Amino acid sequence: VLKGVMMNNFLEFYQHIPEKLSPILLDLGFIQIRYYGLMYIVAFLITLYLVKKQIKDKKLDYIKIEDIDDIFFISFLFAIIGGRFGYVLFYNLGYYIQHPIEIISPFSIYNGHIKFHGIAGMSYHGGLLGVILGLYYSARKKKINFWKITDLIAPSFPLGYTFGRIANFINNELYGRVTTSPIGMYFKTDPTHSLRHPSQLYEAFFEGIVLFVILWKLKDKKLPVGFLSGAYVFGYGLFRFFIEFFREPDPQVGFILKYFTMGQILCSVMMISGIIIMYLSKKQFFNKT
Repeated sequence: VLKGVMMNNFLEFYQHIPEKLSPILLDLGFIQIRYYGLMYIVAFLITLYLVKKQIKDKKLDYIKIEDIDDIFFISFLFAIIGGRFGYVLFYNLGYYIQHPIEIISPFSIYNGHIKFHGIAGMSYHGGLLGVILGLYYSARKKKINFWKITDLIAPSFPLGYTFGRIANFINNELYGRVTTSPIGMYFKTDPTHSLRHPSQLYEAFFEGIVLFVILWKLKDKKLPVGFLSGAYVFGYGLFRFFIEFFREPDPQVGFILKYFTMGQILCSVMMISGIIIMYLSKKQFFNKT
C-alpha cells in the first residue's frame, strides 16, 4: 500500500512538472530574460568551444581558430533567416501569403490598430539549410574545403541542439501527442489539458545526446571527407522521423497521406541525402571539391 501511495505521489509530481515551469528566468520589468534565448546562447557557446577544442587537439592545419568565430557568426545569422523562412514555407505558407509583413515584423495592423505578436515560428530544417548556406559562403570566402568545415562542426552540433529542445520543454511548446502512458505529462499551454508525450525531451535525448555521443566517437576514426557530415544528416533524420510519431503535428498542417507529418517528410529527405553524402565520401568525391 505504501509503495502504491509513493508511486502515485511521484507520478503526480512528475506529470505536472511542465506546468510548474516558468519560461522567464529573470523579470526586470523593462526587460525579461527568458530561458529560451539563454539556452540558444549556451548551445552556441558549447558548440563553438567543442569545435575549437578539435582544432587544438588535432592540430588542424587547414583552418585557424580565429576563423571559427567569423564562420559561426555568419552561420548563426543564416540559421535565423533560414529557420524563419523555413517555417513560413514548410508550415504556414498560406497564412503568410495573406500576411507577408508578419514574416519579418513583430507588429501587425488589425482594424487600424497596431498589435504586437512577436516573431513566432522557426523550422529546424530551414535553419539547417541556412547553416549550410552560411558555411558554404564562409568556405568560399576563406578558401577552405566546405566538407572539411561541416565535418568539423557536425560532431558538436547535436549537443548544442539538446539545449534548444530543453528550452521548448520549459516553454511548454512543441509537446507530444495524447497518451495514456504514465510517462506522459501535462502542459499548461495545451487547451485540452491532456496527458501528452514529452516529445521535446525525447528529441533532446536521441537527436541531441545520443547522436552527439555517436558522432563524437566517429570523429576520431579515419573517415573520408564528408562522411561525418552525411552521418549527422542521416542520424538526425532517422531519430527525428521516429520521434515524430510521438510529437503533435502542427495544427495548420496536420497529417500528410493520413499518417505522416511534415517533419517526417523533411526527415525522409534528410536520410536519403545523408546516405548519398556518405556514399560519395567513400568514393573520395569531396576531396576534389
